[in-house]
Amino acid sequence: MATRYKENIAGRFYVDTNCINCSLCAQIAPNIFVTNHDEGYEYVHQQPGNNEENALVAELIEICPANAIQDNG
Repeated sequence: MATRYKENIAGRFYVDTNCINCSLCAQIAPNIFVTNHDEGYEYVHQQPGNNEENALVAELIEICPANAIQDNG
């Protein structure tokens, strides 16, 4: 079972251990997602701050190749 990476900031969205380090989320939303280069995965550095950013993360959830971006609702 996948677990939440500890680096994820508290909040609705997070990246779990299914992440394959494709960096798609960090490329599309660099203000929200950051790459841990040493360990090889992305995590949520900042929760979305407006509706546009929420919509962007919702889109990333759909296109994440590893289904690693999660929404706590």
